[in-house]
Amino acid sequence: MAGGDRPLRADAQRNRERLLDVAVRAFSRSQGGPEPTLEAIAREAGVGIGTLYRHFPTREALVEAAYRSELAKLCDPVPELIASMPPDRALRAWMDRFVDYMTTKRGMADALRQVVASGGNPYVHSRVKLTSAVSALIDAGARAGTVRADVDPADVLAGLTGVTLVAGGAENRAQAGRVLDLLMDGLRSR
Repeated sequence: MAGGDRPLRADAQRNRERLLDVAVRAFSRSQGGPEPTLEAIAREAGVGIGTLYRHFPTREALVEAAYRSELAKLCDPVPELIASMPPDRALRAWMDRFVDYMTTKRGMADALRQVVASGGNPYVHSRVKLTSAVSALIDAGARAGTVRADVDPADVLAGLTGVTLVAGGAENRAQAGRVLDLLMDGLRSR
């Protein structure tokens, strides 16, 4: 929603989503290079600059919304993952998504630092959302008897973060998958 509690019209929602998708790609590509202009982002999204500013009045607002959109794409589908596959496989599939999310977040690091420097906090809800997602996956696995019930979601997040720091880049994606398999083996109930 934007501009109060009224839902966006369908076309406005599509424009907003396109802007966020383009912004994530643009800010992720710019790591160490020239910053993408808001005009270029609007143009690539197929909207005018006025449309961009209606949704995101500042560059920082766009960066923060793009980051939160990626977080939502990671966490919001957890119930569907649990419903569509065995819980241990759902947890392992989510781990792959987490690595992709962290790779994107790392690509957006410069833009996110600028948001923090301007007084924003794009991470204010991150920990809660991530912990809730992991908790739901672990709880489903524990109920099914495929994942240990004594696992602390914060420990799983720490392990996943470590995997992405060591082997999360695109060039090391195969290694990240193998390390995630090892982490998953440690989470399985025996």
